[in-house]
Order: sequence, then structure tokens, then C-alpha cells
Amino acid sequence: MNLSEFQNKDVINLNDGKKIGNIIDYKIDPTNGVIASIIVEPFKGIFSFKGIGKLEIEYKNIVRIGEDVILIDYKVV
Repeated sequence: MNLSEFQNKDVINLNDGKKIGNIIDYKIDPTNGVIASIIVEPFKGIFSFKGIGKLEIEYKNIVRIGEDVILIDYKVV
């Protein structure tokens, strides 16, 4: 799967069922060449993460990559 396919999917947090945003980039682990984390730009709206810029979410927090969405287990602090 390439970045453009990731970018077309909404990122949904399983902890509260809310849409977080869209993937804008990812980081690769140079030691083994796999995705280490995804960079998500939060939606700008009434229920968005106010005051939070880009979110870096470790790849291990991705629960499922579906056809239209990416489900993550992410706790906002």
C-alpha cells in the first residue's frame, strides 16, 4: 500500500469512535524498513482536537486497515 492509498482513508479512534483526521505522512524505521509511525493531521471542526497540531501515532497502535478507514487505539492526553 502506498501513501496515496493511506491518505484517502479516515483515521478512527476506537476509544471514542471519533474521526481523528487523515494521514499526511509516515516514518520508516531505517533498521528494518517497515513503517514505524503515521503522521495524522486532525480534522478542523467543532469536535476536532483543538490546539493540537499533527499527531504522530506509532504503527503498533493501528488495529485494522480497512477499505475506507484505519482503526487505531489511541489515548489523547
